[in-house]
Amino acid sequence: MQRTRMMIKWTHDTVRRRFMSTSAAAIDWWNHVGHAPKDPIMSVTEAFLSDTSPNKINLGVGAYRDDDGRPVVLQCVRDGEAKIAGTGFLESVSASVSSKLVEESVKLIYGKDADFIKEGRFAGVQALSGTGACRLFAEFQRRFYPQSKIYLPIPTWSNHHNIWRDAQVPGRTFHYYHPDSKGLHFAALMDDIKNAPDRSFFLLHPCAHNPTGVDPTEEQWRDISNLFKVKNHFPFFDMAYQGFASGDLDKDAKAMRIFLEDGHLIGCAQSFAKNMGLYGHRVGCLSVLCADAKQAVAIKSQLQHITRAMYSSPPVHGILLVSTILSDPHLKELWKKELKVMANRIHRMRSTLRESLKKLGSPLNWDHMTNQVGMFCFSGLSPDQVNRLMKEFHIYMTYDGRMSMAGVTTSNVSYLANAIHEVTKFG
Repeated sequence: MQRTRMMIKWTHDTVRRRFMSTSAAAIDWWNHVGHAPKDPIMSVTEAFLSDTSPNKINLGVGAYRDDDGRPVVLQCVRDGEAKIAGTGFLESVSASVSSKLVEESVKLIYGKDADFIKEGRFAGVQALSGTGACRLFAEFQRRFYPQSKIYLPIPTWSNHHNIWRDAQVPGRTFHYYHPDSKGLHFAALMDDIKNAPDRSFFLLHPCAHNPTGVDPTEEQWRDISNLFKVKNHFPFFDMAYQGFASGDLDKDAKAMRIFLEDGHLIGCAQSFAKNMGLYGHRVGCLSVLCADAKQAVAIKSQLQHITRAMYSSPPVHGILLVSTILSDPHLKELWKKELKVMANRIHRMRSTLRESLKKLGSPLNWDHMTNQVGMFCFSGLSPDQVNRLMKEFHIYMTYDGRMSMAGVTTSNVSYLANAIHEVTKFG
């Protein structure tokens, strides 16, 4: 009996020691995981939210705001919501809604009468906004061109680098922005396209370039397209701001239609987060133009195979809402008018800010504020000047000087101009 009790006690002690040892080892599982680097745009938002100043201004936000600084729900969205209210979001309708979104999306960028649409020479899938569409294409590129690289403009949206890196596609860069002229570095851009190995992948912003707001002219786009033909490069467009450059959907799609006219096969990521004010709905589309309908079927099957493993399928509500707006003539026309209003307000704030700086006697030339287009202005402010704006004036933007013009309003533009003048008047 004594021997049995001793055995039981030994067993209990052994189990307890082993449990404690195992628990200690379990605690060590994630000790080697450090903090990820902060996203530069998210960091700006966090700093802005923690600031208690009544004068604070957020120029980091990449979504539209009205002249009171508030998010906007477009009337076309409200009407679209009413139209689909009560719809049974059944599994059986998901595929048809997705197909409708893709069809209307490609019409929007290439034109409703484009031959390749009528002939079914495109592969398209719905995506989790523009970010998801870029990530899908990056994975597609890695699988079928595993030795390829992606050429990204200097600068570009910071997340582009993350997307292709995480897809294990090596990144290269090409010249785009000229810091002295605050415009396009066209000669260097063309040299980089020419010197890249034949059949390279390039990411291009078709309009309202993020972060610079600098777009090539129509003539320059034609030259770029011609050189792409010579080099047999593949153009992948990230269309995140269609309508925000000019207020005209067709005009903002001109670059892509030039490439289409020149016979390129094209890839495109589309987002409706900004131009429909649907940031939280994550509605996007990835499309790839193909040589024939047979090729389109094969590529679509591969894209669907990738999405199946990533997220299976996105929520159907946002897709149904966007496809309803795009396919309903009245709602689409209303959207175009509201988009024009948004683009005009941003352009008006650019002009007002530039004129305010001029009236203050700024020694600098601010013409680039109105030469650039779209939601963002690449101000030319240095990191030290940006830091002063934040510390002394509670004005927040990314350290590269990118300002979201959607954050500029009639009520804060004078304060902003005075602050910028204060940090730049001595050069």
